[in-house]
Amino acid sequence: MTSQPLRAMPSKTLLAASLAACFAFATSSAFAQTATEAELARKLDQLAAELAAVKAQLVQIQQQRAATAPAAAPAPAVVTAAAPVAVPVAPAPAAPATVLTSYGELNYNRPTRANQNAQADVRRFVLGYQHRFDDKTKVVTELEVEHAVSSAGDPGEVEVEQAYVERQLTPTWAMRAGLFLMPVGLLNENHEPTAFYGVERNFVETAIIPSTWREGGVQFVGNFNNGLTLQGGITTSFDLNKWDATSGEGKESPLGSIHQELALAKSHDLALFGAANWRGIPGLLLGGSIFTGQATQAQAVEKARITLWDLHARWTPGRWDLSALYTRATISNTAALNATLVGNPTLIPKSFDGYYVQGAYKVWSHEDYALSPFVRWEQFNTARAYADLGPGLTPDAARAERVVTLGANLQVSPGVVVKADYQRFREAPDQNRVNLGLGWSF
Repeated sequence: MTSQPLRAMPSKTLLAASLAACFAFATSSAFAQTATEAELARKLDQLAAELAAVKAQLVQIQQQRAATAPAAAPAPAVVTAAAPVAVPVAPAPAAPATVLTSYGELNYNRPTRANQNAQADVRRFVLGYQHRFDDKTKVVTELEVEHAVSSAGDPGEVEVEQAYVERQLTPTWAMRAGLFLMPVGLLNENHEPTAFYGVERNFVETAIIPSTWREGGVQFVGNFNNGLTLQGGITTSFDLNKWDATSGEGKESPLGSIHQELALAKSHDLALFGAANWRGIPGLLLGGSIFTGQATQAQAVEKARITLWDLHARWTPGRWDLSALYTRATISNTAALNATLVGNPTLIPKSFDGYYVQGAYKVWSHEDYALSPFVRWEQFNTARAYADLGPGLTPDAARAERVVTLGANLQVSPGVVVKADYQRFREAPDQNRVNLGLGWSF
């Protein structure tokens, strides 16, 4: 059976079918994932790009029709025609499409007991793009600048936050290869300022989970009709040889001080990871993740394994937004690694953990505006325990820090947010502070 020419299907029918497909995809995706407003905005951007590609394809088809259509013959005086029969036409490959993305944060922090240390900062400025080569293949990239200026004498950094290619293998499974964000916790993959409450990212998902944490490797992503998303793969790992026992960086974030970010990353030791998130009930997200891998990179006599896992939940009934997370990490064989570091202020901890609970409520909304007060209580300990080094040599476990954050997010539009909050520290009250922030994402 020969295929019918493209002109057999009216252009209006093709456009209507394309629009219907986009609408069905958006509706099913929103129900299955119950995404946040930031996630929905990102999906709408992608749908807009795909719709633009369909329109471009339609123009091309119309041009082909105009070039190949034969001259119209004079109509006979009497015409008896059968009802038109719809002939299915195989869809043409999607035209290339590119979507520009960006987010940024400008923050102001003022300690209440040491206001001479108040500071303002362009915390982050990110530009990215997603380019779709065809209906199954796309590339995702992001370039980030921190603290406005990056040079040898300035505190800023320029870094590639994401750079991976994704290929849809089946309707359920896709594969990613390159530099990607690890699917850990609630914040790491969804860290735009419009996606979280408070001026600063929470401590548990920065001090324990080193958001934004990315690794290079291969990842498989499965999205199932029951609302379950599975992710897993093999990636680069941490480098314990970067541990600086003379500084306090390891106390602030043990894993943050030894991550490699695919910058000439040592890759003798690789890691495995897996994550599961279920969104089978509208408004509810339940999930967890695990990461494990050797981390001495054949540079030390002793081997050590880093393992981190988390459990998290988010529920958004009506105007409420409730979430909770617990995470714990361990480093094996730290007694042998610390033997040569004894006498320095910051040894390698054996374990560290943290958790938080958070509640927000949308008290007012009008047109694009929405005001959501929130409160967050979190506890974290970056040195929960040390391996035994013998009497007088083993450091004492650190005291867990407890932080209460009380504030509000004011959405100015779906992509712009103004924030204000107050943070109170239990163990370090000198850090109590007032924060103001401005953020955007598209």
